Amino acid sequence: MAGRQLANKWLKTEALLRNADVAAHIPQTRMYSAESLRSMLHQFGMVVIKPLRGGGGYGVIKVTYSRGVYAFTNMSAQKAFRSFDAMFQALNRVKVGRKYMIQQGIHLARIGGRPIDYRVKVVKQNGAWVYRAMVGRLARPGLFVTNLCKGGSLLTAKQGLALSLRRKGAVRQKRQEMRNLTNTCIGILESAFPGIDQLGFDYGIDRSGKVWIFEVNTRPQ
Repeated sequence: MAGRQLANKWLKTEALLRNADVAAHIPQTRMYSAESLRSMLHQFGMVVIKPLRGGGGYGVIKVTYSRGVYAFTNMSAQKAFRSFDAMFQALNRVKVGRKYMIQQGIHLARIGGRPIDYRVKVVKQNGAWVYRAMVGRLARPGLFVTNLCKGGSLLTAKQGLALSLRRKGAVRQKRQEMRNLTNTCIGILESAFPGIDQLGFDYGIDRSGKVWIFEVNTRPQ
């Protein structure tokens, strides 16, 4: 029998934010509104908006603000605007008809100019959590989403870390950091949502080497 599934990204983020150690690795996240989008853009310069439900990079849009210009990137198409209001109206026309959240944009480490992130998959078997995969996902040239269904390439986590960070000891250190965070999050999520039996963690590592948790799936592909 399949374990419990939880589609709503906000609920899972809320549960993880209650742990201070984990919260330090979660990009600032708010529910989608004009006010929140404007203030986060002015604070961070880049944000990502994503549907509360759904996966595969579906409906994910990058929004930026720099030198008085607002812009958003939907897949590979970019549009720029001189006012926030004009951008916001256009954004609402292209985003899918679902509730959205806004997440602080992270400047990911790259390989050949292409961003890479990581998927860690764990499953519960006979009462114990087991690691099934730790892989890197390299975005298709020209895209910011790394999802394989959007043309991303699969690498081992070791390959991705070695090629994107190029620092001695970084591969072992960052793999261990992701495992430690995963183990802590498993305990938090199992306590908050009894009955879950598989989890897929999406991690990003920025250009300075900090590990970020982008989201957790209870039905990972």
